[in-house]
Amino acid sequence: MISRRTFFVTASAAAALPGMGFGQTPEFDPQPQYVRIKKDFLPGQILILPRSYYLYFVTEPRKAIRYGVGVGKAGLEFTGTATIDVKKEWPTWRPTQEMIERDPRTYAKFVDNDYIQPGGPDNPLGARALYLFQNGVDTYFRIHGTTQPSTIGQSASNGCIRMLNEHVTDLYDRVPVGTVVTVL
Repeated sequence: MISRRTFFVTASAAAALPGMGFGQTPEFDPQPQYVRIKKDFLPGQILILPRSYYLYFVTEPRKAIRYGVGVGKAGLEFTGTATIDVKKEWPTWRPTQEMIERDPRTYAKFVDNDYIQPGGPDNPLGARALYLFQNGVDTYFRIHGTTQPSTIGQSASNGCIRMLNEHVTDLYDRVPVGTVVTVL
């Protein structure tokens, strides 16, 4: 049992420390940063923690570059382990049939046709895309750039991992085909 005096002294000390008050969490920062990680992953692997909106590219044991990301809406997120089997610069894009069925108004130009949006600055996949596969089969989930940078740090996508275009370009240049990606 703590005394009333101990409680007030502790509470006062905590309140005096900026940014360390009760119930506060560190502010989300999407900018790439070198950080230490708690678990051992092999250098070259990618770890994604959707609840915190960060992707970690492991550079050496227990060290990584951390990037801010946007992730899938509830019920649409990818979890598990995959490999990057395809990499594309300025990729083409077409929503999946499930996306069209869920939101035909948003994807109206894709209804009842085979239209594929060409790569470029207006393409939702942005500047680069890393295609995730499991056992040689395309999952249809991607790590890619975005035309909606305000969605970084949010659960807003149809399941893919979104990054700012300059960040996905940096990651694209760092990772080879075959890179292991773990989404927790």
